[in-house]
Amino acid sequence: MLSVNGYLSHFNNPAAETRGRYPDHLKNIANLERSRLAIDVISQWPGYCTTPLHALDHLARDIGVAKIWYKDESHRFHLKSFKALGGAYAVARELQAQVEKATGVEPSVQDLLDKKFDDIVRQATISCATDGNHGRSVSWGCQMFDCPCVIYIHRDVSQGRQQAIEAFGAEVIRTSGNYDDSVKQADADARQFGRTIVSDTSYEGYMDIPGDVALGYTVLLAESIEQMNGDIPTHVFIQGGVGGLASAVCAYFWELWGEQRPRFIVVEPENANCLQESARQGSPVVVEGDLDTLMAGLACGEVSALAWEFLSIGANDFITVNEACVPLTMQLLARGFNGDPQIEAGESAVAGLAALITARHSREDSQRLGLVESSRVYIIGTEGATDPELYAKLVGSDGQLSA
Repeated sequence: MLSVNGYLSHFNNPAAETRGRYPDHLKNIANLERSRLAIDVISQWPGYCTTPLHALDHLARDIGVAKIWYKDESHRFHLKSFKALGGAYAVARELQAQVEKATGVEPSVQDLLDKKFDDIVRQATISCATDGNHGRSVSWGCQMFDCPCVIYIHRDVSQGRQQAIEAFGAEVIRTSGNYDDSVKQADADARQFGRTIVSDTSYEGYMDIPGDVALGYTVLLAESIEQMNGDIPTHVFIQGGVGGLASAVCAYFWELWGEQRPRFIVVEPENANCLQESARQGSPVVVEGDLDTLMAGLACGEVSALAWEFLSIGANDFITVNEACVPLTMQLLARGFNGDPQIEAGESAVAGLAALITARHSREDSQRLGLVESSRVYIIGTEGATDPELYAKLVGSDGQLSA
């Protein structure tokens, strides 16, 4: 059986809701009706197209499961990341709100694209902190609607990711601390200079905009449902980070499928496992330190409060993967396994697949996660080569391993 030389740290969530019914108290935050609004809006944006859902049939047979679906977000607009959906959608919603406040009438997104309210939009400044991909989405959204933008990055964000954000016209400010420090600095400066934060990280008193970010992500889920042609996964392996994407997937599938909803498994790096530690403690926990990981988009030490509302009861398992499995899984996808499609996957894209392969290599981990030969697994490849220089170093040109 194929191995990526990984190992897992596993925590089964005793607080996971075993009933199939989607909790009523969460429906005012996220539901299918609000998701459909996001889908209707984003599907009208210039350059929109459905991203591929690959069936990794040869890999599935090798590791002993019935199906692996891999949603390939390396094709999402020209940003090569699912983040293009969330940040830019939240920018649009915030600008609609600001125009409505000034005029008494909510404009359509097409009105914003047509620059009908440029005098108002240009007075707004949107800001956020980012590991890379969220900031690209926010800055792209601001460019699309002709709105000023200031993006904060931390000390470990690569120069390539900084340049990709600047290419959309944003002012980029690099801080000396980690991701969570950059979040705090962006928030403090926004208060001082009158900017609006469009973040995927929520906290007390700041829930609505991160909710819009998460709703933007549901576009890829609606696409996936159609692409699966009526099949329902038994398992979802999903990246952690602050929990924004994970909570969106959890909520969407839970409300849609109820009793048939898949087992939900959150995957994080060893050094940035704030969701796993929060599940162990039964309440949000901050993971301190450098949060050092190749999976830059998952280098988060503090849980999004809104995401925790869902994941604390919706996630069945919280696991971590080691760093060594990251480049190996990237190489596996780049080359295609025994005839499976060749896929460009960035460092943060492969956490779920690496965890699945590692789990199937261990009888104990497979039993803990309920993985058997009839399992059907859904995975989101969240990004492509968003840092081309690092991708080439880890995978090599055209998927060939560098010396």
